[in-house]
Amino acid sequence: MQQHNSRVRRALLGALTALALVPLAACGGEEPRSSSPVSPAAYSSPVGMVQPGGKPKPFTQQFKQLEREFDARLGVYAIDTGTGREVTHNADERFAHASTFKALAAAAVLRKYSLDGLDEVVTYSRDDLVSDSPVTEKHVDTGMTLKALCDATVRYSDNTAGNLLLDRLGGPRGLQAVLAGLGDDVTRMERYEPQLNEWSPGATADTSTPRALAKDLRAFVLGDVLGEDERAQLAQWLRTNTTGDELIRAGVPGNWVVGDKTGAGGFYGTRNDIAVVWRPGAAPIVMAILSNRGEADAEYDNELVARAASVVADTLS
Repeated sequence: MQQHNSRVRRALLGALTALALVPLAACGGEEPRSSSPVSPAAYSSPVGMVQPGGKPKPFTQQFKQLEREFDARLGVYAIDTGTGREVTHNADERFAHASTFKALAAAAVLRKYSLDGLDEVVTYSRDDLVSDSPVTEKHVDTGMTLKALCDATVRYSDNTAGNLLLDRLGGPRGLQAVLAGLGDDVTRMERYEPQLNEWSPGATADTSTPRALAKDLRAFVLGDVLGEDERAQLAQWLRTNTTGDELIRAGVPGNWVVGDKTGAGGFYGTRNDIAVVWRPGAAPIVMAILSNRGEADAEYDNELVARAASVVADTLS
């Protein structure tokens, strides 16, 4: 490490290093997890953005190049849960969270009802159906169990299923309250699907930051917020997600196991993916990659997210 003459600079570097090296302990099985819940301070830490001396890290230039190439704004937060190393880019800027919230909603339902309580059948009518509901539209006559609704919400991004889960949590603000209990005072949940996707630059409703979403996902999947069985079920839903093959999965090595939840907005080319990534012989990486473009009618490009994930994988390998 480069020597510095200034005591202030040495003190600052020491403080940043201490923040970055958060000790973590693994539990039994294939899913190492944090030994304690994520602290509230972790939702706003700037660690990992620059090298000592203020020089931008190499990945910063790579992300900026992707933004220029795709004419998009990119937000990235990733952490190696074994070493505490972080990769960040616009990690504390607000983006529309879109359907990434659904992983957190399913986790909150698991926490409230436990696996034993997910056999309850939830009935709904055709009036409750909204767009992009490929699973719930087939079961209007019979209803669906809470477990099946969670499965449809996470693995198929079914909008009606997501709304029904929000109802069980007290609405969008009910989920926001759950996240606030984890220390997340950043994420804002205000509307149901599909209205929550009606985002424009500068709006704060139904937004979050890459750092906050990654911290929430880490707390649910790798922390002790959920019981062991509930945590395993959530991880299984994420690992078998059907909507993410062209996103983070496409950008990391083929032998890395990705559990993710995607999101896409109807305006400004919003495209997101949040994931826990299990690597052979190493602790998991948690990452959130959020993006949007500058024009209201712009389309998203999955390759942007995949290539950003590749930068993360290369940096943390």
